[in-house]
Amino acid sequence: MEIFEELRSRGLIAQVTNEEEIKKLINSGKAKFYIGFDPTADSLHVGHFMALCLMKRLQMAGNTPIVLIGGGTAHIGDPSGRSDMRSMMNNETIEHNCACFKKQMERFIEFSENKAIMVNNASWLLKLNYIELLRDIGACFSVNNMLRAECYKQRMEKGLSFLEFNYMIMQAYDFYYLNQNYDCNLQFGGDDQWSNMLAGSDLIRKKAGREAHSMTINLLLNSQGKKMGKTVSGAIWLDENKTSVYDFYQYWRNVDDSDVIKCLKMLTFLPLEKINEMENWKDEKINDAKDILAFELTKLVHGEQKALIAQKSAKAIFFGSGEDENMPQTKINMEGNSITLVDILVQTKIAQSKSEAKRLIQQGAISANNEKIASFDYVLTIDDLKKGVIIKKGKKVFHKAVI
Repeated sequence: MEIFEELRSRGLIAQVTNEEEIKKLINSGKAKFYIGFDPTADSLHVGHFMALCLMKRLQMAGNTPIVLIGGGTAHIGDPSGRSDMRSMMNNETIEHNCACFKKQMERFIEFSENKAIMVNNASWLLKLNYIELLRDIGACFSVNNMLRAECYKQRMEKGLSFLEFNYMIMQAYDFYYLNQNYDCNLQFGGDDQWSNMLAGSDLIRKKAGREAHSMTINLLLNSQGKKMGKTVSGAIWLDENKTSVYDFYQYWRNVDDSDVIKCLKMLTFLPLEKINEMENWKDEKINDAKDILAFELTKLVHGEQKALIAQKSAKAIFFGSGEDENMPQTKINMEGNSITLVDILVQTKIAQSKSEAKRLIQQGAISANNEKIASFDYVLTIDDLKKGVIIKKGKKVFHKAVI
């Protein structure tokens, strides 16, 4: 199976501008494609994971990835999929985040011997002259068409700033610049980026008289209908200092039964034939598929050795004594000789706020050393924490709190 057909079979392709041309490009290894990553944090999260896996697949098929770090567009913020405006970042924060992204991406993409290119759009966007941009690029855009774009429609009621309104122009200019300076002939993004990507293809056609193509990939949703990478307690990061290897493993081990095969197809590099066999696995057997998913993705992000440790820890906790040396743990900060369980839940990040912690206790979701806790006033002492207290949320989240 050629790479385009494999992407289709894995459920990755959402929309394309010219399917036959794109198929020829990537099947022949002649695609020089880009995907953009705005550095809004100091770590990539699993919302970026699909794009990185896609780049790796296409590179393995002989195509050339251009990794675009949005050091310039990060000054504006993408309104797509958002109900509010992003908070503004200073130059130092953006530069720091860009450096963190680059280091993480090198685990997935091979940059040696010109096999891939990494660029930062700050190098051209921040140099643009406003009047020249209006005359040269702005004339190519129809405001009427822009306002019909889905990414703007959903923001019109709450208010769309002129700053954000320019994001489409900036993203389109990125594609135009890469096309002119790096021979980039294809752009990829999530299917919520379709309007912005079409704008880029149209700009190249109008300004350069050349054809360049756009293709969006399906956004992987979890069973609650949220974008991959977001859970009740926040983002799942690729940096193990922000999300432990164990928690990363458990995130995938705990996906909904209905999402397992979809995740295996979209994110792992296992052969489709093997994954198709798993589609018939039912009941307890589906847990084996979840184990495979969690191990494969943890191995991809953190390496095989850490994936094996996380797998061993998970089995020890769930099927053994309930404790393991590799269980995630947090050193608790205390003032005095005792601390409430509510404060511990916040410090361990099992809950993001005291109100969420109280809600979890009220729902009967929290245990401490196998004792179900029903009171908001439950406290733990220094002596308790010297021994270590295992906090359990529901059936699947375990965390050790120590002094």
